[in-house]
Amino acid sequence: MFERLDDLVGEYDAVLSQLSDPAVIADQRRLREVSRRQHELEPIVGAYRSYLTAQGDLEVAHDLFVGAEGDDRDVVSDEIAGAEKRLAEIEDELKVLLLPKDPNDGRNVIVEIRGAEGGEEANLFARDLRDMYLRYTERVGLKTEVLSSDPSPMGGVNEVTFVVKGHEAWTRLKHEGGPHRVQRVPVTESQGRVHTSSATVTVLPEARELEIQIEEKDLRVDVYRSTGPGGQSVNTTDSAVRVTHLPTGIVVSMQDEKSQIQNRAKAMQVLRARLLKAEQDRQAAELSKARRSQVGGGGRSEKIRTYNYKENRVTDHRINLTLYKLDRVLLGELDEIVDALLEDERASQLAGASGPG
Repeated sequence: MFERLDDLVGEYDAVLSQLSDPAVIADQRRLREVSRRQHELEPIVGAYRSYLTAQGDLEVAHDLFVGAEGDDRDVVSDEIAGAEKRLAEIEDELKVLLLPKDPNDGRNVIVEIRGAEGGEEANLFARDLRDMYLRYTERVGLKTEVLSSDPSPMGGVNEVTFVVKGHEAWTRLKHEGGPHRVQRVPVTESQGRVHTSSATVTVLPEARELEIQIEEKDLRVDVYRSTGPGGQSVNTTDSAVRVTHLPTGIVVSMQDEKSQIQNRAKAMQVLRARLLKAEQDRQAAELSKARRSQVGGGGRSEKIRTYNYKENRVTDHRINLTLYKLDRVLLGELDEIVDALLEDERASQLAGASGPG
């Protein structure tokens, strides 16, 4: 581990040198890459330098202990114990910092939410999930932009797509993809019975244009008039756009903007994200045939999380975490769940890293 850390310190010094190179500064793409690498290396190098300092303090304390007597010996002994504890803490921190990075870290994300099983109640729940994520992202300092929204007759959403922008976007939201289940009395229920419905959440890392090359010949672009709830015409021009990627059959429709050009740009943004996700899933499937897609069937029995209104309870089934504060979670206080999922991911990575091989 320490040999690798020495190499990373050397790389960090080289990166700092590149950041002051006029040729790098003049090349915006290269500058972004070098700056990103500096951002990745900085906490590792900082922790390693703290480790070396603590190691030096321990060596000094050991030397002092040899010649110390009486009360001085007790004082130096405490210093040795403190330095050893500090070294162990920093070493644990370094092990986490050296874990393989998620290739999507630092990306913006595109979130798609759809009502699944449960009719209009599922659409109302999809709306609640949308509001929850928009509140959460605002709380943690991420910016959002709604790309498209298809409202349902009773005020829910059949589906909604929005982009979340910020360095922490993927890290904070990557575990939210999957079927979400709600248990509550629907507004349409006259007998007061609890129903179970579901909505699906898909979290896609946003693709950069240079990563996903889409040829014009592989696209079919249809234009039509935008419509609102109930089918009424929103405008009288063919501004809505439906883009079909012929090789994969992926279809993206956008109609929220009044400009055909703007709708097409948003559709291409979502299409690139879906193609990137499809390629990443294909690569992951080669390593693990058992990997399931985020959305699954969207059924009520398949779920990553359950929201029970009667008990004010939210349960994440992947990590067996239950909180009796659903009201706070729906207001965007998701940190406790998100942090627990990230900690579970780190624990699994550390267990794998310390295992055979």
